[in-house]
Amino acid sequence: MSTVSKFNTFTFFSLPAAWWCGVRLRELSKQRAVVTVRYRWINQNPFKSMFWAVQGMAAELSTGAMVIDQIRQSDRRISMLVVRNKAVFTKKARGKITFVCEDGHKIEDALQLTVATGEGQTFWMNSVGRDETGDQVASFDFEWTVKLKS
Repeated sequence: MSTVSKFNTFTFFSLPAAWWCGVRLRELSKQRAVVTVRYRWINQNPFKSMFWAVQGMAAELSTGAMVIDQIRQSDRRISMLVVRNKAVFTKKARGKITFVCEDGHKIEDALQLTVATGEGQTFWMNSVGRDETGDQVASFDFEWTVKLKS
């Protein structure tokens, strides 16, 4: 089973709201993650577009999947948590929306620092959502914190 398949299975059991809304990881590497979600009845808002929170779940997964994967590869007991986020919506989200995060390089530095110093580290990651025509519909920023578990 591929890492992407494992994450989608993880989503079903640990993030069922995201799974039922159609959030799926499509690509994962150390530097980049791609998550898609399609506008459907179950994730709509009253304005005939995708509910902002569903977009947020997809965007967060595009950042968090890389954090989870790099922590797993580090073989260290490290906790992770979103401490802050911000979002900008630029167009109604309809059809298939693809969120891409290419900030994986920020994770390794934070993990190395938290292991070396024993202190928690924070870092911001950005995920941009685009519709099928390539138009940006939203941009999400997540501030992650990582620290060694006791």
